[in-house]
Amino acid sequence: MKNLLLCFFAVFLTFAKADAQVIVNDFDTIKLYTLVNDKGMTVKITNYGAIITSMIVPDRDGKMGDVVLGYDRVEDYINAVDKPYFGAVVGRYGNRIAKGQFTLDGETYKLAVNNNENHLHGGVIGFDKVVWDANPIDSDQFKGLELSYLAKDMEEGYPGNLQLKVTYKLDQKSNTLTVDYAATTDKATPVNVTQHSYFNLKGEGEDTILDHELMINAKKYTPVDSGLIPTGETPSVQGTPFDFSVSKPIGRDVAMKKQQLEFGLGYDHNFVLDKPYGEMGLAARVFEPTTGRVLEITTTEPGVQFYCGNFLDGRLKGKSGKSYVHRGGFCLETQHYPDSPNQPNFPSTIVTPDKAYQSTTVFAFSTQK
Repeated sequence: MKNLLLCFFAVFLTFAKADAQVIVNDFDTIKLYTLVNDKGMTVKITNYGAIITSMIVPDRDGKMGDVVLGYDRVEDYINAVDKPYFGAVVGRYGNRIAKGQFTLDGETYKLAVNNNENHLHGGVIGFDKVVWDANPIDSDQFKGLELSYLAKDMEEGYPGNLQLKVTYKLDQKSNTLTVDYAATTDKATPVNVTQHSYFNLKGEGEDTILDHELMINAKKYTPVDSGLIPTGETPSVQGTPFDFSVSKPIGRDVAMKKQQLEFGLGYDHNFVLDKPYGEMGLAARVFEPTTGRVLEITTTEPGVQFYCGNFLDGRLKGKSGKSYVHRGGFCLETQHYPDSPNQPNFPSTIVTPDKAYQSTTVFAFSTQK
């Protein structure tokens, strides 16, 4: 299926124009699924890249708004400049691996170098660019979608046949979306899968996110070199622009003349979550003052990558027709730390035949005055 990827087009989307970059051969494989709960929250997901294309939630006055960046046409996801990974599940390894290689059990594996000299988000055709098998699921407690994909041995350079399942579950009674990840492999391999939605709680395309008030449950973070590869240190955030232990506007310190912010062109860093390893706990909380929308994220993962849309520059126009301006969205990607296969002091990301991969992240929406 993967080698036919660029030949697929969505049944729910408009036909490709004659000059489009996508060749249209199939109208049945890629589909859009819509989950709606009793409170009116709506989540739209496509089996292309397991992408969340839309997430509609109320503001403090009950007005519904779409709070994730994205598109209405699959060809826009495929052809987007700078490949922003809007709403996708990324992997086999989300985030960066230094110089596109790692050594496991005495063997060195070479991966695609697709982010300067490093490997990013699973390679040239990662999980965000494949067509997943999809199965809607339903219960009294939630509306859901189960997506599965087999990443074959040496696909994008990774060892092992990895059978991955991602389940989205929208709670019927609360505006809560749970994302469960599960995987098995027949050979030891690194796995670090994450959800890459860009949020703007004002509404997608509605100005910047710099006035959003963010709290990250972390006393430490992983500083990086100029290539955004962790140095291996985990210093305190106290007294630095990376201190979000108490809620503050995203834009308060982002323009400070600090080396780490210059390396990332802003925030593009992993935070070490202050909770027991492997247990569900708070990762972050975001409040948007004008709408009153609140997003709280909990996870079993040990880290969260905070990215504040540094590479958005207005060239991309989303589903509402509005340009996505610089810092027009933020990501909070729950995950293990970047470059863990090359960092022995970091929590391991190696999955083996006798040790399955499991991870859960919950996105809970509410409002406050």
